[in-house]
Amino acid sequence: MVLTLFLSIAATSAIGQGRIVFTPQWTAQAQFAGYYVAQEKGFYREAGIEVEIVHPSLTQSAMDRIHKGESHATTLQLCQAMEIIDDGVQMVNILQTSMNNGMVIVSRRGVDPLTQKGARVGIWSAGFGQLAICMNIKDSLNYEWVPFASNLNLFVAGAIDATLAMSYNEYYQLKQTGMPMDEKSVYRFCDHGYNVQEDGVYMQRDYYLAHKNEARKFAEASRRGWEWAAAHPDETLEIVMKYVNMNHIATNRTLQRLMLAEVLRLQVDRESGKREFRLRPDMVENASRMMVEMKMLKNEVTYDQLTDEKIR
Repeated sequence: MVLTLFLSIAATSAIGQGRIVFTPQWTAQAQFAGYYVAQEKGFYREAGIEVEIVHPSLTQSAMDRIHKGESHATTLQLCQAMEIIDDGVQMVNILQTSMNNGMVIVSRRGVDPLTQKGARVGIWSAGFGQLAICMNIKDSLNYEWVPFASNLNLFVAGAIDATLAMSYNEYYQLKQTGMPMDEKSVYRFCDHGYNVQEDGVYMQRDYYLAHKNEARKFAEASRRGWEWAAAHPDETLEIVMKYVNMNHIATNRTLQRLMLAEVLRLQVDRESGKREFRLRPDMVENASRMMVEMKMLKNEVTYDQLTDEKIR
């Protein structure tokens, strides 16, 4: 209790009115294009807020920065946010960008990954694999999870049978290696009852309650950035490459172009055909129930716990 209060006070005092430090959950790439656009096009400034974008490092994650009051907003996948809340850290979603899930399992054997019971499967050491863990338990696949940091060397070298990948990132990295892949060897979670939303923007609830106006402005300007990115993908790619180069990220323009297109595609709701920028209550309920059943959450996390409808 004392630690939580201290962190809340630190987060509140570390920022002046109208200034937000935003840390995405990963290094600079097209996954965060809308925020770079909002910065470069002056959308944050026009909204009356000063935003600093600071990426995490290998030794300090985005949530580490949030806990220390060094950052005030971050991006989280919905399942991640639920785990954090279940652990006692109250977070509120101020903007939802992803409407679909982009996680896949890629098999080396050219067969359906679900036929490979007991396979050695790569999983991110930083997290992000909650749905895969649920699926593994539910379908009794008995996968042996092999953690990897930020590349696919284990899979390419043949040290593991299959790997988790994001359709906008590692999937394209594998294609760039020349590795042959057909659709029967790629299991897409969104097509098999696991279409749970991914990236949204979150703040600690205490900080959000003390800075609702700034949170609303940040969310609106960020949404404007994403809408501009969707309308101007070529110019957006140039902005992304600026941030990639500033942060010395080992990538290439082709991968970032493919990533941007896929991230923008995943933002379009399958049912409405629109970019809705909202959490879907049905997806929250389904994901929470499933994670409780698989003992990944102690208690269900509700839509009301994740959101404050007054900022919508």
